[in-house]
Amino acid sequence: MAFVVTLARYGTAQKTADIEVMPLDGPGIGNPSPAGPHPGDWGVTGAKPSLPLVSEGVAVRIVESTAREVQQAALQQMLLWSGVGLIVTAVLAGLTGWWLAGRALRPVTAMTDTALRISETNLDERLALTGPDDELHRLAGTFDSMLDRLQRAFDSQRRFVANASHELRTPLAAQRATIQVGLADPLPQHLTEVRDDLLSTNRHAEQLIASLLLLARSDRGLEHTERIDLAELTTTAAAELRAAAAEKGLSLHTRIRGQVQLTGDPVLISHLVSNLVHNAIQYNRPAGRVDVSLEGRVLTVTNTGRVIDADRVGELFEPFRRLGQDRVDTTGHGLGLSIVRSIAVAHGAELHAEPGLNGGLAIMIGFP
Repeated sequence: MAFVVTLARYGTAQKTADIEVMPLDGPGIGNPSPAGPHPGDWGVTGAKPSLPLVSEGVAVRIVESTAREVQQAALQQMLLWSGVGLIVTAVLAGLTGWWLAGRALRPVTAMTDTALRISETNLDERLALTGPDDELHRLAGTFDSMLDRLQRAFDSQRRFVANASHELRTPLAAQRATIQVGLADPLPQHLTEVRDDLLSTNRHAEQLIASLLLLARSDRGLEHTERIDLAELTTTAAAELRAAAAEKGLSLHTRIRGQVQLTGDPVLISHLVSNLVHNAIQYNRPAGRVDVSLEGRVLTVTNTGRVIDADRVGELFEPFRRLGQDRVDTTGHGLGLSIVRSIAVAHGAELHAEPGLNGGLAIMIGFP
Protein backbone atom coordinates (compact mmCIF):
# COMPACT_ATOMS: atom_id res chain seq x y z
CA MET A 1 0.00 0.00 0.00
CA ALA A 2 2.83 2.42 0.88
CA PHE A 3 4.65 1.37 -2.28
CA VAL A 4 1.62 2.20 -4.47
CA VAL A 5 0.98 5.56 -2.75
CA THR A 6 4.65 6.56 -3.05
CA LEU A 7 4.73 5.73 -6.74
CA ALA A 8 1.46 7.57 -7.32
CA ARG A 9 2.77 10.66 -5.55
CA TYR A 10 5.98 10.55 -7.54
CA GLY A 11 4.16 10.12 -10.84
CA THR A 12 1.72 12.99 -10.25
CA ALA A 13 4.57 15.22 -9.10
CA GLN A 14 6.34 14.58 -12.40
CA LYS A 15 3.18 15.45 -14.35
CA THR A 16 2.83 18.64 -12.33
CA ALA A 17 6.37 19.65 -13.21
CA ASP A 18 5.60 19.12 -16.91
CA ILE A 19 2.50 21.32 -16.66
CA GLU A 20 4.37 24.10 -14.91
CA VAL A 21 6.90 24.56 -17.73
CA MET A 22 4.29 24.29 -20.48
CA PRO A 23 4.35 27.57 -22.53
CA LEU A 24 1.20 29.68 -22.85
CA ASP A 25 0.17 30.40 -26.44
CA GLY A 26 -1.72 33.41 -27.71
CA PRO A 27 -1.27 37.11 -28.37
CA GLY A 28 -0.63 39.64 -25.73
CA ILE A 29 1.54 37.56 -23.47
CA GLY A 30 2.65 39.75 -20.63
CA ASN A 31 -0.10 42.41 -21.37
CA PRO A 32 -3.21 42.01 -19.26
CA SER A 33 -6.43 42.66 -21.14
CA PRO A 34 -9.42 44.13 -19.29
CA ALA A 35 -11.73 42.41 -21.80
CA GLY A 36 -10.24 39.01 -21.22
CA PRO A 37 -11.28 36.60 -18.52
CA HIS A 38 -10.27 37.35 -14.98
CA PRO A 39 -7.33 35.30 -13.74
CA GLY A 40 -9.52 34.05 -10.87
CA ASP A 41 -11.74 32.27 -13.35
CA TRP A 42 -8.89 29.92 -14.14
CA GLY A 43 -8.89 28.51 -10.67
CA VAL A 44 -12.61 27.70 -10.96
CA THR A 45 -12.50 25.54 -14.08
CA GLY A 46 -8.86 24.50 -13.96
CA ALA A 47 -8.72 24.77 -17.80
CA LYS A 48 -6.67 27.08 -19.94
CA PRO A 49 -8.86 29.79 -21.65
CA SER A 50 -8.77 30.34 -25.34
CA LEU A 51 -7.19 33.77 -24.93
CA PRO A 52 -4.93 33.67 -21.85
CA LEU A 53 -4.11 37.38 -21.88
CA VAL A 54 -2.34 37.21 -18.55
CA SER A 55 1.18 37.39 -17.36
CA GLU A 56 3.26 34.19 -17.46
CA GLY A 57 3.93 34.25 -13.71
CA VAL A 58 0.23 34.28 -12.73
CA ALA A 59 -0.64 31.48 -15.18
CA VAL A 60 2.08 29.21 -13.89
CA ARG A 61 1.01 29.68 -10.25
CA ILE A 62 -2.64 28.90 -11.04
CA VAL A 63 -1.74 25.76 -12.98
CA GLU A 64 0.54 24.63 -10.14
CA SER A 65 -2.21 25.11 -7.52
CA THR A 66 -4.77 23.24 -9.61
CA ALA A 67 -2.41 20.34 -10.26
CA ARG A 68 -1.58 20.08 -6.55
CA GLU A 69 -5.27 19.87 -5.65
CA VAL A 70 -5.82 17.21 -8.29
CA GLN A 71 -2.82 15.33 -6.96
CA GLN A 72 -4.08 15.46 -3.36
CA ALA A 73 -7.56 14.31 -4.38
CA ALA A 74 -6.14 11.43 -6.37
CA LEU A 75 -3.88 10.36 -3.51
CA GLN A 76 -6.71 10.55 -0.97
CA GLN A 77 -8.98 8.42 -3.15
CA MET A 78 -6.19 5.98 -3.79
CA LEU A 79 -5.38 5.80 -0.06
CA LEU A 80 -9.04 5.26 0.86
CA TRP A 81 -9.79 2.52 -1.64
CA SER A 82 -6.41 0.91 -1.19
CA GLY A 83 -7.14 0.69 2.55
CA VAL A 84 -10.58 -0.82 1.90
CA GLY A 85 -9.07 -3.28 -0.54
CA LEU A 86 -6.30 -4.15 1.91
CA ILE A 87 -8.78 -4.85 4.73
CA VAL A 88 -11.03 -6.96 2.51
CA THR A 89 -8.03 -8.86 1.17
CA ALA A 90 -6.68 -9.44 4.69
CA VAL A 91 -10.04 -10.78 5.89
CA LEU A 92 -10.38 -13.06 2.87
CA ALA A 93 -6.77 -14.21 3.23
CA GLY A 94 -7.29 -14.93 6.94
CA LEU A 95 -10.48 -16.92 6.36
CA THR A 96 -8.93 -18.82 3.47
CA GLY A 97 -5.79 -19.54 5.49
CA TRP A 98 -7.86 -20.73 8.46
CA TRP A 99 -9.89 -23.04 6.23
CA LEU A 100 -6.82 -24.39 4.47
CA ALA A 101 -4.93 -24.89 7.75
CA GLY A 102 -7.89 -26.73 9.28
CA ARG A 103 -8.20 -28.93 6.23
CA ALA A 104 -4.47 -29.66 6.20
CA LEU A 105 -4.30 -30.37 9.96
CA ARG A 106 -7.50 -32.45 10.12
CA PRO A 107 -5.50 -35.72 9.95
CA VAL A 108 -3.32 -34.49 12.84
CA THR A 109 -6.42 -33.90 14.96
CA ALA A 110 -7.73 -37.37 14.14
CA MET A 111 -4.34 -38.89 15.01
CA THR A 112 -4.22 -37.01 18.32
CA ASP A 113 -7.73 -38.10 19.35
CA THR A 114 -7.00 -41.72 18.49
CA ALA A 115 -3.64 -41.68 20.29
CA LEU A 116 -5.33 -40.29 23.43
CA ARG A 117 -7.87 -43.14 23.38
CA ILE A 118 -5.25 -45.84 22.99
CA SER A 119 -3.85 -47.36 26.18
CA GLU A 120 -2.45 -50.71 27.20
CA THR A 121 -6.00 -52.06 27.51
CA ASN A 122 -6.99 -51.31 23.89
CA LEU A 123 -3.78 -51.59 21.92
CA ASP A 124 -5.73 -53.23 19.11
CA GLU A 125 -7.01 -49.81 17.96
CA ARG A 126 -5.13 -48.17 15.10
CA LEU A 127 -4.98 -44.75 13.48
CA ALA A 128 -5.72 -46.20 10.02
CA LEU A 129 -5.26 -42.81 8.35
CA THR A 130 -6.61 -42.55 4.81
CA GLY A 131 -5.68 -40.09 2.09
CA PRO A 132 -2.69 -39.34 -0.10
CA ASP A 133 0.69 -40.88 0.56
CA ASP A 134 2.23 -37.81 2.18
CA GLU A 135 4.28 -37.15 5.30
CA LEU A 136 1.27 -37.41 7.64
CA HIS A 137 0.17 -40.70 6.10
CA ARG A 138 3.66 -42.14 6.55
CA LEU A 139 3.79 -40.85 10.14
CA ALA A 140 0.47 -42.57 10.91
CA GLY A 141 1.76 -45.80 9.35
CA THR A 142 4.88 -45.64 11.52
CA PHE A 143 2.73 -45.06 14.61
CA ASP A 144 0.52 -48.06 13.75
CA SER A 145 3.61 -50.23 13.29
CA MET A 146 4.84 -49.16 16.72
CA LEU A 147 1.45 -50.06 18.21
CA ASP A 148 1.69 -53.50 16.60
CA ARG A 149 5.02 -54.10 18.30
CA LEU A 150 3.72 -52.83 21.63
CA GLN A 151 0.64 -55.03 21.42
CA ARG A 152 2.75 -58.10 20.71
CA ALA A 153 5.01 -57.27 23.65
CA PHE A 154 2.09 -56.77 26.06
CA ASP A 155 0.34 -59.91 24.86
CA SER A 156 3.54 -61.91 25.27
CA GLN A 157 4.01 -60.57 28.79
CA ARG A 158 0.44 -61.36 29.80
CA ARG A 159 0.60 -64.85 28.32
CA PHE A 160 3.85 -65.51 30.17
CA VAL A 161 2.40 -64.39 33.52
CA ALA A 162 -0.79 -66.39 33.03
CA ASN A 163 0.97 -69.53 31.80
CA ALA A 164 3.68 -69.38 34.45
CA SER A 165 1.06 -68.93 37.17
CA HIS A 166 -0.95 -71.89 35.90
CA GLU A 167 2.14 -74.07 35.65
CA LEU A 168 3.30 -73.18 39.15
CA ARG A 169 0.00 -74.00 40.84
CA THR A 170 0.29 -77.71 40.16
CA PRO A 171 3.73 -78.31 41.77
CA LEU A 172 2.77 -76.14 44.71
CA ALA A 173 -0.36 -78.19 45.32
CA ALA A 174 1.67 -81.38 45.06
CA GLN A 175 4.24 -79.94 47.44
CA ARG A 176 1.58 -79.11 50.01
CA ALA A 177 0.14 -82.61 49.82
CA THR A 178 3.60 -84.14 50.22
CA ILE A 179 4.32 -82.01 53.27
CA GLN A 180 1.02 -82.92 54.90
CA VAL A 181 1.35 -86.65 54.19
CA GLY A 182 5.08 -87.08 54.72
CA LEU A 183 5.15 -85.01 57.89
CA ALA A 184 1.95 -86.27 59.47
CA ASP A 185 1.60 -86.61 63.22
CA PRO A 186 3.09 -87.92 65.37
CA LEU A 187 6.33 -85.97 64.79
CA PRO A 188 9.16 -84.82 66.98
CA GLN A 189 8.84 -81.29 68.29
CA HIS A 190 11.54 -79.86 66.02
CA LEU A 191 9.95 -81.42 62.91
CA THR A 192 6.53 -80.05 63.81
CA GLU A 193 7.88 -76.50 63.61
CA VAL A 194 9.55 -77.28 60.28
CA ARG A 195 6.28 -78.64 58.90
CA ASP A 196 4.38 -75.54 59.98
CA ASP A 197 6.98 -73.30 58.34
CA LEU A 198 6.85 -75.31 55.11
CA LEU A 199 3.07 -75.21 55.01
CA SER A 200 3.09 -71.46 55.70
CA THR A 201 5.59 -70.85 52.91
CA ASN A 202 3.61 -73.05 50.57
CA ARG A 203 0.38 -71.21 51.39
CA HIS A 204 2.06 -67.86 50.80
CA ALA A 205 3.37 -69.06 47.42
CA GLU A 206 -0.11 -70.22 46.41
CA GLN A 207 -1.55 -66.83 47.37
CA LEU A 208 1.12 -65.13 45.30
CA ILE A 209 0.34 -67.31 42.29
CA ALA A 210 -3.39 -66.66 42.68
CA SER A 211 -2.70 -62.92 42.82
CA LEU A 212 -0.56 -63.07 39.69
CA LEU A 213 -3.33 -64.92 37.88
CA LEU A 214 -5.85 -62.32 39.01
CA LEU A 215 -3.55 -59.48 37.90
CA ALA A 216 -3.07 -61.10 34.50
CA ARG A 217 -6.81 -61.55 34.13
CA SER A 218 -7.63 -57.94 35.01
CA ASP A 219 -4.89 -56.67 32.67
CA ARG A 220 -6.59 -58.46 29.77
CA GLY A 221 -9.69 -56.32 30.29
CA LEU A 222 -13.31 -57.32 30.78
CA GLU A 223 -14.34 -60.55 29.13
CA HIS A 224 -17.70 -60.83 30.90
CA THR A 225 -19.91 -58.05 32.27
CA GLU A 226 -23.27 -57.93 33.98
CA ARG A 227 -25.31 -55.70 36.24
CA ILE A 228 -24.02 -55.92 39.80
CA ASP A 229 -24.81 -54.27 43.12
CA LEU A 230 -21.65 -52.61 44.42
CA ALA A 231 -23.21 -52.05 47.86
CA GLU A 232 -23.90 -55.76 48.29
CA LEU A 233 -20.38 -56.76 47.18
CA THR A 234 -18.84 -54.21 49.55
CA THR A 235 -20.93 -55.42 52.48
CA THR A 236 -20.02 -59.06 51.78
CA ALA A 237 -16.28 -58.34 51.46
CA ALA A 238 -16.22 -56.32 54.69
CA ALA A 239 -18.11 -59.05 56.55
CA GLU A 240 -15.69 -61.75 55.38
CA LEU A 241 -12.68 -59.75 56.60
CA ARG A 242 -14.16 -58.59 59.89
CA ALA A 243 -12.72 -61.58 61.72
CA ALA A 244 -9.23 -60.88 60.34
CA ALA A 245 -9.51 -57.28 61.55
CA ALA A 246 -10.60 -58.39 65.01
CA GLU A 247 -7.73 -60.88 65.17
CA LYS A 248 -5.27 -58.00 64.73
CA GLY A 249 -7.12 -55.83 67.25
CA LEU A 250 -8.54 -53.47 64.61
CA SER A 251 -12.01 -51.98 64.42
CA LEU A 252 -13.74 -52.22 61.04
CA HIS A 253 -16.49 -49.67 60.31
CA THR A 254 -18.72 -49.63 57.22
CA ARG A 255 -21.01 -46.88 55.97
CA ILE A 256 -23.02 -47.83 52.91
CA ARG A 257 -25.96 -45.81 51.64
CA GLY A 258 -28.49 -47.37 49.29
CA GLN A 259 -27.83 -49.55 46.28
CA VAL A 260 -25.29 -48.76 43.61
CA GLN A 261 -25.88 -50.56 40.31
CA LEU A 262 -23.06 -50.72 37.80
CA THR A 263 -21.95 -52.85 34.86
CA GLY A 264 -18.82 -54.93 35.30
CA ASP A 265 -17.26 -58.25 36.16
CA PRO A 266 -18.64 -59.31 39.58
CA VAL A 267 -15.62 -61.51 40.33
CA LEU A 268 -13.12 -58.75 39.62
CA ILE A 269 -15.14 -56.12 41.53
CA SER A 270 -15.35 -58.48 44.51
CA HIS A 271 -11.56 -58.93 44.42
CA LEU A 272 -11.11 -55.17 44.15
CA VAL A 273 -13.09 -54.52 47.35
CA SER A 274 -11.49 -57.47 49.17
CA ASN A 275 -7.98 -56.37 48.26
CA LEU A 276 -8.68 -52.81 49.38
CA VAL A 277 -10.03 -53.88 52.76
CA HIS A 278 -7.38 -56.58 53.23
CA ASN A 279 -4.62 -54.09 52.43
CA ALA A 280 -6.08 -51.63 54.95
CA ILE A 281 -6.05 -54.39 57.59
CA GLN A 282 -2.63 -55.79 56.68
CA TYR A 283 -0.77 -52.47 56.83
CA ASN A 284 -2.19 -50.92 59.97
CA ARG A 285 -1.02 -50.09 63.46
CA PRO A 286 -2.08 -51.89 66.65
CA ALA A 287 -5.54 -50.89 67.88
CA GLY A 288 -6.13 -49.02 64.65
CA ARG A 289 -9.24 -48.80 62.55
CA VAL A 290 -10.48 -49.35 59.02
CA ASP A 291 -13.32 -47.31 57.51
CA VAL A 292 -15.19 -48.53 54.43
CA SER A 293 -17.74 -46.14 52.92
CA LEU A 294 -19.80 -46.13 49.74
CA GLU A 295 -21.48 -42.86 48.84
CA GLY A 296 -23.00 -42.65 45.40
CA ARG A 297 -20.57 -44.33 43.05
CA VAL A 298 -17.45 -43.57 45.11
CA LEU A 299 -15.92 -46.32 47.23
CA THR A 300 -13.54 -45.10 49.94
CA VAL A 301 -11.34 -47.24 52.19
CA THR A 302 -9.32 -45.49 54.91
CA ASN A 303 -7.01 -46.95 57.51
CA THR A 304 -4.63 -45.84 60.24
CA GLY A 305 -1.00 -46.72 60.02
CA ARG A 306 2.48 -45.42 59.45
CA VAL A 307 3.02 -41.97 57.98
CA ILE A 308 3.39 -42.15 54.18
CA ASP A 309 5.19 -39.55 52.11
CA ALA A 310 2.75 -38.04 49.61
CA ASP A 311 5.40 -38.20 46.86
CA ARG A 312 5.67 -41.98 47.26
CA VAL A 313 1.99 -42.89 47.27
CA GLY A 314 2.12 -43.78 43.58
CA GLU A 315 4.78 -46.41 44.28
CA LEU A 316 2.30 -48.42 46.35
CA PHE A 317 0.38 -49.34 43.19
CA GLU A 318 3.42 -50.88 41.50
CA PRO A 319 3.76 -54.69 41.69
CA PHE A 320 5.83 -56.03 44.59
CA ARG A 321 6.31 -52.58 46.14
CA ARG A 322 5.91 -52.25 49.90
CA LEU A 323 7.22 -49.03 51.42
CA GLY A 324 9.64 -49.68 54.23
CA GLN A 325 9.73 -53.45 53.60
CA ASP A 326 11.82 -55.66 51.37
CA ARG A 327 10.69 -58.26 48.88
CA VAL A 328 11.30 -61.21 51.22
CA ASP A 329 9.00 -59.94 53.94
CA THR A 330 6.22 -62.47 54.47
CA THR A 331 3.62 -60.01 55.73
CA GLY A 332 2.41 -59.46 52.17
CA HIS A 333 3.32 -60.03 48.56
CA GLY A 334 2.88 -56.45 47.34
CA LEU A 335 0.28 -57.16 44.64
CA GLY A 336 -2.92 -56.08 46.39
CA LEU A 337 -2.99 -52.45 45.27
CA SER A 338 -1.60 -53.36 41.84
CA ILE A 339 -4.61 -55.63 41.37
CA VAL A 340 -6.91 -52.86 42.61
CA ARG A 341 -5.52 -50.42 40.06
CA SER A 342 -5.69 -52.94 37.23
CA ILE A 343 -9.34 -53.81 37.97
CA ALA A 344 -10.26 -50.13 38.31
CA VAL A 345 -8.67 -49.33 34.93
CA ALA A 346 -10.47 -52.27 33.33
CA HIS A 347 -13.81 -50.85 34.54
CA GLY A 348 -13.01 -47.25 33.56
CA ALA A 349 -12.98 -46.12 37.20
CA GLU A 350 -10.92 -43.24 38.57
CA LEU A 351 -8.55 -44.11 41.41
CA HIS A 352 -7.16 -41.56 43.84
CA ALA A 353 -5.05 -42.12 46.94
CA GLU A 354 -3.79 -39.68 49.53
CA PRO A 355 -2.01 -40.11 52.88
CA GLY A 356 -3.84 -39.37 56.11
CA LEU A 357 -2.88 -36.45 58.31
CA ASN A 358 -1.92 -38.75 61.19
CA GLY A 359 -0.74 -41.66 59.07
CA GLY A 360 -2.43 -44.31 57.03
CA LEU A 361 -3.90 -44.08 53.58
CA ALA A 362 -7.23 -43.12 52.02
CA ILE A 363 -8.07 -44.72 48.67
CA MET A 364 -11.05 -43.51 46.65
CA ILE A 365 -12.42 -45.22 43.54
CA GLY A 366 -15.11 -43.50 41.48
CA PHE A 367 -17.01 -45.79 39.14
CA PRO A 368 -18.50 -44.43 35.92
